[in-house]
Amino acid sequence: MAITYVFAGIPTANYASTLPWYERLFGRPPDMLPQDEKAAWELTDTGWIYLVGDADRAGKALLTLLVDNLDEQVAALAERGLAPDETETLSDGGRKAAFVDPEGNKITFAQPGSA
Repeated sequence: MAITYVFAGIPTANYASTLPWYERLFGRPPDMLPQDEKAAWELTDTGWIYLVGDADRAGKALLTLLVDNLDEQVAALAERGLAPDETETLSDGGRKAAFVDPEGNKITFAQPGSA
């Protein structure tokens, strides 16, 4: 069985107030609004992230997105008013910067190091 697409969901208790934070995070409005309280962004040809109204699961998502230049990513997010809540350098030289949305979901951008 080959996996051809990934849809990663991020639950929110207050969709209307959290949506603008994700528009700043991704630097644009959603690529698709498939249903009420659901917004989706295509990040790669086969990778999507979606925000969904789901109060029971809100604040528990963990998502890591790999980037080729973490400094550029963090600088672009700073221009949109977002600063990392955590940064870390890993033992292999990789680095990561985590951003926590208004409900506690953690979105991490990571630049792999060399093993």
